[in-house]
Amino acid sequence: MRLEKGFTMAEVLITLAIIGIVAAMTLPSLINNRRSKALETALKKNYSVIEQALNMYYAQKGERLTSEIIGKHELKPVLMEYMSVLKDCGWGAEPIEADYEKTCIPFDSKNPERTSKAYKNFNGTNTINLALFDDGQFVLNDGSLILIENVGSDAGNRIFISVDVNGFNKNPNRLGWDLFMFQLDTKGRLLPMGAEGTPYYSEKDDYCSPTATNNKNGAGCTYNALSEKDYFSRLSY
Repeated sequence: MRLEKGFTMAEVLITLAIIGIVAAMTLPSLINNRRSKALETALKKNYSVIEQALNMYYAQKGERLTSEIIGKHELKPVLMEYMSVLKDCGWGAEPIEADYEKTCIPFDSKNPERTSKAYKNFNGTNTINLALFDDGQFVLNDGSLILIENVGSDAGNRIFISVDVNGFNKNPNRLGWDLFMFQLDTKGRLLPMGAEGTPYYSEKDDYCSPTATNNKNGAGCTYNALSEKDYFSRLSY
């Protein structure tokens, strides 16, 4: 009589247990890598989209859009003309309509408690100052959220163009993770925040620090995110 060879129940259970252990050890890393790659790709795409809008303005108007020629609250409608916009979020400081909270920052100056948990700094130790993003917001067709700081000549012509690359309704909602800042300078250049010469440049990386607790920590991470190959892989969810 010939005996059939096979696995015992104990052997099957041991194999399944080993597979489970290996999966538990590797899946978080795979998921983290996938998230990181998605954020990296989205940042580079949005950087290109904003630059393309500025270049289209130049091609049409014959002059560079600079911080010296654009007045307060004038930048948002100009950018929207050259970008694929899904929703206009207003200026970002007026009372919020119900559906705005799904895609736009619920930044209500009359009810500041509604905005207190909107975004965190780089290491999650503090909420950020949304006044840096309150001169215009709009959502692109891919879900990215564009945020503008356009104070005008009366306050030094400071213009920041920021982007939440996966939208407000998706985490992690942190500066330097999915929210990145750029500066439009006096020559019409779009500079990644954190590059030398930008307001949040620091030799000590005070604005892109794993330990600093200030509410602007993360504002200077854009340059690092675009120039360091392992930047996103170092982020730990």
